[in-house]
Amino acid sequence: MTEQSAWSFADDRGRLVAADRRPSRVLAYVQAGATLWDYGIHPEGIFGSGHDGAEPDRAKTGALPLDAVDYRGAGDGLDVETLLRGGPDLVVAVSYGHGQLYGLDPDTAKHLEECVPVVVIDVGQARTLDRVAERFAELALSLGGAPVPDATGDLHAARERLRAAARATPRGARVLALSPASQEQAYAARPQMWPELRVLAELGADLVSPPEGAGVNWATVAWADAAALEPGVVLTDIRSNAIPLDEITAPVWEAAGSRARIVPWNPEPLCSPQAHARFLSLVADAIEGATGD
Repeated sequence: MTEQSAWSFADDRGRLVAADRRPSRVLAYVQAGATLWDYGIHPEGIFGSGHDGAEPDRAKTGALPLDAVDYRGAGDGLDVETLLRGGPDLVVAVSYGHGQLYGLDPDTAKHLEECVPVVVIDVGQARTLDRVAERFAELALSLGGAPVPDATGDLHAARERLRAAARATPRGARVLALSPASQEQAYAARPQMWPELRVLAELGADLVSPPEGAGVNWATVAWADAAALEPGVVLTDIRSNAIPLDEITAPVWEAAGSRARIVPWNPEPLCSPQAHARFLSLVADAIEGATGD
């Protein structure tokens, strides 16, 4: 391979990833694969993280056709041989900082990179959601993808609708993002640590912050404490590792939850314009509904 490679991409580790020709058989972390699909890039395979199981988590897979995209598995079941079984010519991984490939053991990641080019997109808290989305768009376009017509316009409209909904309710509908952990406890998100939640705050939504204490991204709270935050809108983690919110039977939460509008939330969001627009529209629906009650 020479410096005049047919394809190259500078990833978020500062590495120039290059190949003799544009990759066409992409293996991706599920979040990345679902985002690339929205740009017309069809991954041959996807893999999950330690939170995932033997089957792909539908909360994360977006529009991916799971009968046509090979799921390699997750966690301890992932080794280099398994990851390479579909003959990928590019791996797209995500990182939450420091360049470490999320969902892969460091030794597995090291040996994987000895066999196939790997692009890493940083989706961590230091990034804005817009910047994460830009990076996925740049990668998708380099691989031959294209944005969906009107997707950017739909996203702009969704932003403005949410901004208007928040502005129309000066006292606001308090928005709490959480992940049900057990019948006794929940993980309450610290909004400033999540790029997609920061967008909601920037658009005027009244994001509820849990009490200071242990936990960088999440605060562990009893359901009574979550209820005491008096949310009008609840963004609930719908990934398979979270308990469905409607299965929580704590009486103090049942009362608070029955008064709140519930929005499904994937803390590993797809980063295409159309996916982001759908999420903002759901939140706008909930704010409008909560303040209209």
